[in-house]
Amino acid sequence: MSDKVVKPYNSDRSKKEEVAEMFNNISGRYDFLNHFLSLGIDHLWRARAVKELREINPKRILDIATGTGDFAIANLKLKPEEVVGIDISSGMLEVGKEKMKKKKVDHIVTMQLGDSEDLPFDDNYFDGLTVGFGVRNFENLEKGLAEMLRVIRPGGKAIILEFSKPKMFPIKQAFGFYSKYFIPFFGKRISKDEKAYAYLPESVAAFPEGKDFEDVLEKLKYKNIKSIPVSGGIATIYIGTK
Repeated sequence: MSDKVVKPYNSDRSKKEEVAEMFNNISGRYDFLNHFLSLGIDHLWRARAVKELREINPKRILDIATGTGDFAIANLKLKPEEVVGIDISSGMLEVGKEKMKKKKVDHIVTMQLGDSEDLPFDDNYFDGLTVGFGVRNFENLEKGLAEMLRVIRPGGKAIILEFSKPKMFPIKQAFGFYSKYFIPFFGKRISKDEKAYAYLPESVAAFPEGKDFEDVLEKLKYKNIKSIPVSGGIATIYIGTK
């Protein structure tokens, strides 16, 4: 685990401010880029993650760092009564709101501007919670994870999908090349934000993955913690219960 704070623009501003600006900058092309750069496999990861919530039959689900709402939409497979997507980027949320209207699910899914490290919800309000590729963008990881635990009910589950670093040959070498060269090259040209997609591999490299991340969850009193690597360890689904 690195102590270095990895930020998109490395200015004097906080990581939170920089991350919000970065996502505002790329919001118009984010969906296309996300699916293009993940080769469409991100849909499979989210579908696999959502299955982990099924056994608790959640009626209220929170999707943190929702972006344009893909994970919030994936959660609809569970037939919840309410899904709330929260994000610090107004640009991403605007794209997401249009997406919900287009899919005619805006009566179930609401998109809300807010800080993941200071959630505007009561204790124990949600049955389940998802976050996809968002926790590594937290300014204060433990504070964000503690807030997540606060807003889910006892017995509720948090499902965290995050990039990890593959360990096996040849996936390790292929993903290393892909994330270091391919993603920044195409990300920069399509998004017009040079820093945004250089930040991705840097933030993944600095993130405490696997056992290190499980230890953080355990410290914060999450229970029944487990990790499920997907696609050879390119990403990991972490599960914790309150």
